Amino acid sequence: MHPRMLAVSASILGLMLAACGGTAAPGATYKIGAIFDATGPASSLGVPERDTVKMLEAELNAKGGIKGPDGLMHKVEVVFYDNQSQESQSVLVAKRLIEEDKVPVIIGPSQSGTTLAIVDTTQKAQIPLISAAASFKIVEPVADRKWVFKTPQSDSLIMENALAYHKKAGHTKLAWISVNNAFGDSGRAELQRLAPKYGVTVVADERFGATDTDMTAQLTKIRASGADCLQIWAIPPAASTVTKNAFDLGLKLPVFQSHGIGNQTFIDLAGPSANGVIFPVGKLLVASSLPDSDPQKTVLVDYTAAYKTAYGKLPTTFGGHAWDAFWIAVKAMEKAGPDSAKIRDEIEKIRNFVGVTGVFDFSATDHNGLDNRAVTMVKIDGGTWKPAE
Repeated sequence: MHPRMLAVSASILGLMLAACGGTAAPGATYKIGAIFDATGPASSLGVPERDTVKMLEAELNAKGGIKGPDGLMHKVEVVFYDNQSQESQSVLVAKRLIEEDKVPVIIGPSQSGTTLAIVDTTQKAQIPLISAAASFKIVEPVADRKWVFKTPQSDSLIMENALAYHKKAGHTKLAWISVNNAFGDSGRAELQRLAPKYGVTVVADERFGATDTDMTAQLTKIRASGADCLQIWAIPPAASTVTKNAFDLGLKLPVFQSHGIGNQTFIDLAGPSANGVIFPVGKLLVASSLPDSDPQKTVLVDYTAAYKTAYGKLPTTFGGHAWDAFWIAVKAMEKAGPDSAKIRDEIEKIRNFVGVTGVFDFSATDHNGLDNRAVTMVKIDGGTWKPAE
């Protein structure tokens, strides 16, 4: 047969095999940008997020990658950057991902502040951003956040659950102490907005820096406030420090935290003072206690096993936020390919996606997609997590 005819015949055979459901041929690599706070004060968030995505990238590529809308299999290349827990560095690497690496979608960063710092950059470039940070300001108002999504529960949802627990426990005089950054400010704003709804009065309002190493002065003021509970809003290491300070001061108040302490780092740094701390968070930490009927249980158990096999330790809720962000990007790219505008549109169409953080139902008016099913109350007891009564 003439070589030209042979080439044509081979092409036709390839098309026939694809049409008959054969293994799709490889296509161009799909890129995903990733920014995590892997060093600096928020590294306890960023490291498990980065490691989770590296694990998922390897797993997905071992199976051939993403089957795109063209019917071809596309390997995935995640382009990672560490923003060093700095807002300025976050902007720098976001621009690099967009202008030099030409990624069509970005996942991360880890903190509210480092995320909010790049919202304008991604919006102007029309690159979808799927954040792993909590502040409701990241995705609201949606009219001004067309290109921005996030996977953690919003602080408004977390605060509702915390205050509902306080009300149930009979707490009416709350002492508040929070980190002086975007995460702390957002939580504080939600407390002030929602406390009256639950019959709670804020009798003390203190703040501290993310790198502060002693909050005894603020806690001494709280001790004189007449409070019947202490609500802390921060991430480790500061969240652990203020908990230890309260313990060492002999503060006789029940201690509550936010979902910012959903990792072993908090317990390790806080030591015995962590015992008894109660906080609202996703279900990952108590996955083994969930009924088999819970739609998330299989996902949570499988993620825990995979992460432990890969890294020799248990995952964190923060790694779970990155798990969700990665798979949301992948699901969108299955239908949109590497087209940023189409990826954005496809994310908005995702419904009933069972993730680590919760069951996601995105829409044009909801770029977080979570509801109250994504939150449970957890208590630290004997250095481990248990469902709070």
